[in-house]
Amino acid sequence: MRSTLDQEELEPLQVKQEEPEDHQIKEEQEDLKHQQIKVEEKDVYCSQGEEQIELKQETDTCMVERRKPFSCVICKKCLTFKSAFEPHMRTHTCEKPFTCVTCGKSFSHKHSLTRHMMTHTSEKPFSCVTCGKSFNRKQSLTQHMMIHTGEKPFSCVTCGKSFSIKQSLTYHMMTHTGEKPFSCVNCGKSFSIKQHLTQHMMIHTGGKPFSCVTCGKSFSMKQNLTQHMMIHTGGKPFSCVTCGKSFSRKDFFTQHMMIHTGEKPFSCVTCGKSFSRKDFFTQHMMIHTGEKPFSCVTCGKGFRHKSALTQHMMIHTGEKPFSCVTCGKSFSIKQKLTRHMRIHTGEKPFSCVTCGKSFNQKQSLTRHMMTHTSEKPFSCVTCGKSFNRKQSLTEHMMIHTGGKPFSCVTCGKSFNRKQSLTEHMMIHTGGKPFSCVTCGKKSFRHKVSLIHHLRRHTGEKQ
Repeated sequence: MRSTLDQEELEPLQVKQEEPEDHQIKEEQEDLKHQQIKVEEKDVYCSQGEEQIELKQETDTCMVERRKPFSCVICKKCLTFKSAFEPHMRTHTCEKPFTCVTCGKSFSHKHSLTRHMMTHTSEKPFSCVTCGKSFNRKQSLTQHMMIHTGEKPFSCVTCGKSFSIKQSLTYHMMTHTGEKPFSCVNCGKSFSIKQHLTQHMMIHTGGKPFSCVTCGKSFSMKQNLTQHMMIHTGGKPFSCVTCGKSFSRKDFFTQHMMIHTGEKPFSCVTCGKSFSRKDFFTQHMMIHTGEKPFSCVTCGKGFRHKSALTQHMMIHTGEKPFSCVTCGKSFSIKQKLTRHMRIHTGEKPFSCVTCGKSFNQKQSLTRHMMTHTSEKPFSCVTCGKSFNRKQSLTEHMMIHTGGKPFSCVTCGKSFNRKQSLTEHMMIHTGGKPFSCVTCGKKSFRHKVSLIHHLRRHTGEKQ
């Protein structure tokens, strides 16, 4: 028995490729339409009804082979058209036959060169009818339109998460499979996305091809340059519809939205604590693993956070770049300057919801809250004494160990608390930072001495 594929059966064979030459596609599709696949099929007769059943297994196998006749011998990928097969092979050979006459950059696909040429001409022929934004690729416009429609047609079959771009789904699937097909030839580190490998390679080469025309600062990633430019322009295109706050980066905006939604998608499997940001979760996990990947080259002390190491290094260098414009006091950390400024302004933004008492530091409020709950989460493993501050426990432990890590450079005397050393240094310097604002005459080395003195003016019993 003979069968001929009609027009309707041939239509699924016309698979769209990554923009191969139009005339080649037409020729190859015409060949497929006019070819007849002749397959011998077997006749089987049912013993009960003597009904004839057509077996199409051989036909189906032949259809698959004919649908994608071009097979890559390296990765086994099958393709329908020769015009798509040849560009695919270039991904293995790294051949880039299409070169830009303006800057000399080469590409493996002709359509990639066509898109690249628009960067020189600034041509963006595809415009959004909703917001007016223009693009040099129709595909980019289609993806952009989904921002307005909220459409996310590509869903993960494992966790159900949806995406507006198929490529994003492909990358996401690798989080479930753990696949990282792009490896660095220098250090062996692997990546799930080729772009991430390209960016990583610049660590070894030191390349920073994207420069700011305003200040000259260079970046290894175009995205970082775009974000940097907003410092000069003041642009904050991502706005929160709930509170109106604006952001220069989409990831900052996404993190901010979790404040309103209360979403904390990153959970610790050890203690169950949840986080709204992956970097917070990663840092938290180091508490359980004890990992401290950032080490000081001077004293060898380890830190979980790079920012903590940067701040620590200023102890050795003595650098204090943040100065108070009121009293001139300098600090190694901007956050410390911010807290210090509240002494001058009297600002106390952190209030207790139980008694209404206010504080100029969040840490002080946290400690104060424990007076209402009587919580003392930090316990001494030697004697069992508990404390509401980790620092208090650390200082207490030195009673058992006899440790006095803070030494005076002038006389050599040692102390188990940094504050005690600071107070001791005033003996040598003659410093008396605590002054009475009432009489303006007396100054004191210790805050407690000032408090006692002020009671004389108020008449309060000592």
